[in-house]
Amino acid sequence: MKGMKFSFLCKKKPQPTGKRVAIVGAGPAGLTAAGYLVCKGHNVDIYDKMPEPGGLMLFVIPEFRIPVERVRLGAKELEEEFEVTYYPRTKVMEGERLDEGDEFYERVVGLDELRENYDAVLIATGIWNVRRIGIPGDDLEGILSPLELLFWIKGHELGYVPGEKVPDLKGKKVGIIGAGLTAVDTAFECSRLGADVEIFYRRTIREAPAGAYEINILRNRGVKWFELVTPKRVIGENGRVKAIELLRTRLGKPDETGRRRPIPIEGSEFQVPVDYLVFAIGMVSTPPVNGEYLATDNRGRIVVDGRHMTSVEGIFAAGDVVNGPTKVGRAIKDGLYAAVSIDEWLRGEL
Repeated sequence: MKGMKFSFLCKKKPQPTGKRVAIVGAGPAGLTAAGYLVCKGHNVDIYDKMPEPGGLMLFVIPEFRIPVERVRLGAKELEEEFEVTYYPRTKVMEGERLDEGDEFYERVVGLDELRENYDAVLIATGIWNVRRIGIPGDDLEGILSPLELLFWIKGHELGYVPGEKVPDLKGKKVGIIGAGLTAVDTAFECSRLGADVEIFYRRTIREAPAGAYEINILRNRGVKWFELVTPKRVIGENGRVKAIELLRTRLGKPDETGRRRPIPIEGSEFQVPVDYLVFAIGMVSTPPVNGEYLATDNRGRIVVDGRHMTSVEGIFAAGDVVNGPTKVGRAIKDGLYAAVSIDEWLRGEL
């Protein structure tokens, strides 16, 4: 198997420029940027809170989409052929915030410290938190974060998460709210582990963010698909989830996303028994700041200009931490474009 080719621009390290770049985040955007920058002769160090590089590609996205070995070989090539230095288990942060996967970091480095010690910094920390739905009962035992669940499953298979962390899903009824790729990946993994999976979505399969093709693959695997329903409350017993109460919906006029707005139908409530419930309604950008060090928008995404430069001169950002949840291909493209800007800026051409 061939590794991902992050350093596609060159076959060996060119003459050094003497410039040093710190990249925060070893996911698709960060590794792609590193591959471009080393081919331009810059020295690159990569900081990441996880125990090895790869980010969500390695620790969350199922094997059938991106094989682990391809990610590992690509990261290894950067280290061995282009002298990229990894600083694993290192969280870069200004301020404090708890994110998914934080149990792995052993040290904290300030973003300002990197800014002082490097010629340029690229933030590519991605999306390591999930959006809460905010309905009664959404904190009961048995309600799982999709990111946490996928992370436990993949982390255990990689040898980083103990088996007792992964819920025994065999024969259990798992309800999943949402129809994006995270919901699809969660449904796939739960089905693979023997669960009886049902997906609930407030629009129809035509509006599903993951697309009808992905949904139909799941349906062919036995996953049940319920559309035009929205959760009203979670019903519990002795502190644990027992069922989800749903409202039927109809579609109204298009909203700001261009998709028809789901409108709950009063009096249409019905309940579905579940053993576990996963709210896969979106993931949240996790910049390495909690405060005013960098400008962020009202959804917590880092604000950048046309050069991928943040509000702080010399600090760039790319990938999902800027754009919100996207596909891996777009994160790779964004990391590459940011690296081009960094190289031009370091050479005084931007």
